[in-house]
Amino acid sequence: MKHMNTVRGLSAACLLTVPILLSGCGLFGSESASVDPPPGEIEAQMLEVSDSTTLDTGVFGPVAGEGTAADSTTDKAEAAAPGERTTVFLKDANGLLAPVSLALPDGDSTAMLKDSLTALVSKGPYASALPEGFQGVLPAGTEVKNVSVDKDKLAVVEFNSAFNDYKAADERKVLEAITWTLTGQEGIQGVQLWVDGKKLTEMPLLGTPLDHPLSRAFGINLPKNGPMQMNLSAVTVYFSAATPDGAHQYYVPVTRFVPAGEDKVKAALGELIAGPESTNGLETAMTGGTVLNSVEAGQNGVVTVSLTDDMFTDGKNVPEEMLESVVLTVAQNAEDAPVQIRLNGLETVTGTNNVDYGKPVSAPEYVNALPL
Repeated sequence: MKHMNTVRGLSAACLLTVPILLSGCGLFGSESASVDPPPGEIEAQMLEVSDSTTLDTGVFGPVAGEGTAADSTTDKAEAAAPGERTTVFLKDANGLLAPVSLALPDGDSTAMLKDSLTALVSKGPYASALPEGFQGVLPAGTEVKNVSVDKDKLAVVEFNSAFNDYKAADERKVLEAITWTLTGQEGIQGVQLWVDGKKLTEMPLLGTPLDHPLSRAFGINLPKNGPMQMNLSAVTVYFSAATPDGAHQYYVPVTRFVPAGEDKVKAALGELIAGPESTNGLETAMTGGTVLNSVEAGQNGVVTVSLTDDMFTDGKNVPEEMLESVVLTVAQNAEDAPVQIRLNGLETVTGTNNVDYGKPVSAPEYVNALPL
């Protein structure tokens, strides 16, 4: 079994590292779901939820307070300073959207938002700054004419007419990339699109309705064989994948559907343990013997996840990708809550990155800071 080093929370001096992998194979196998638009009734439901719920900004916060692991904390305001790093959602070699943290030029908040969307343009100004195997999904020639954020945390984006030149098969992916890129910035919860001075009420090719602002409730990387019933809820699960050369590991968010009314965090972790559904580059983070015992939210806001896995009886040298997938999945589904992990009843759970996940660890501010 390989020990794979991936993203993790570090100190304010160095928030995130992505060390080298020995090969592109997963710890316990490599699988994933083909992605495609969900059935029409599910699409409508997700769009409606997008407009009517209190939304997660998707900004992963640091751990704060006593009992925090020192090497997993940082000051959020410092970490989010414009020009340091910006996380954008790019298409990987398997056709999935993944967050990639880029070092974009310094500038004010508006310039930073415009640059983050410009990075999504195929063959655009930042194409040479993208890691190998990743590309933007906006059509070549697309220009970001303006981005403004109102008091209701709605980002209004205006593109030029080249935006309409996307391929029909990429329509949903275009919307997902824009939405998840912008709502990853603090203070943005919804997105509205304009083209050449006109508000879009639907997408030009397949007619995806845009009468409600888009949010992360829209989902990302949905399974091709989506649900056919309405009494389901969406959760986001983070699986891992390897770069084309197998040298680096990165994380990919996937929307899964679970029965409505289930505890969101427990349901998401259940999907994480179940693993990817088919073959498309995603890797199984857990072993076949991983069992979720409990999920508890403490008064200090820390979520405690208790797991059993006979492969790691002493709680030492647990693969980092396994532990970070838990942290990322919990944070996404529990309002960016910090996480501490209990494994086989042990309160000290050390990853292959030498981080003790038995203490509160928060998801990194910048995910997938991959080298060029």
